[in-house]
Amino acid sequence: MTCALAFTLMSFVQDEPISKEDGMTVVNTTTICKNEKGYIDNTPVKIFIQNGKIVKVKPLRTKETPKYYALVKKAMLSKWEGMTTKKAEKTAVDGVTGATMSSKCLLKNVQEGCKYYNKHK
Repeated sequence: MTCALAFTLMSFVQDEPISKEDGMTVVNTTTICKNEKGYIDNTPVKIFIQNGKIVKVKPLRTKETPKYYALVKKAMLSKWEGMTTKKAEKTAVDGVTGATMSSKCLLKNVQEGCKYYNKHK
């Protein structure tokens, strides 16, 4: 019974959209954008924010095609670094040709994550 309770609590903590990590606010888009789909799956991220600016965007587990999603991550993730969350909420970062659906899903996750942060900070 204790094991089941611990597992349930761990699942709950991981699904919280906003948390603190390494002195930064972290927005996890797993539940915020759960209905967004790329080519195969959603592309959830953790957005690390300090003083209203994005420090980094870290991709979370996805079932997207690894070869194409690697291109998306390489081309897109660093483009948000240093951007304010208000600007990122409205900015359309260029995606990757050949991985359009994955790119759009990643973009939507970052935009919605920033929107959630701006509303709930």
